[in-house]
Amino acid sequence: MKAVFDNEGRKKTTHFGAKGMDDYTKTHDKEQRTRYRTRHAKDLSSNDPTRAGFLSYYILWGDSTSLQTNIAAYIKRFSL
Repeated sequence: MKAVFDNEGRKKTTHFGAKGMDDYTKTHDKEQRTRYRTRHAKDLSSNDPTRAGFLSYYILWGDSTSLQTNIAAYIKRFSL
């Protein structure tokens, strides 16, 4: 997937997610989601919500199985 951010007129494109791999929005497997989020919590240490680790953590492995719901929650959480 791809996310495009506009920061003071400069665009930043971040690709995230692995092509062909399952995620929570596809599998709806809560245990798999828990394991992923435990393994990847370290990705959040950068405190940069435009990085791929943040995008995957909150959008592909977010609280909902709905991609649209997770995107809306991500935008709200980080005031984007």
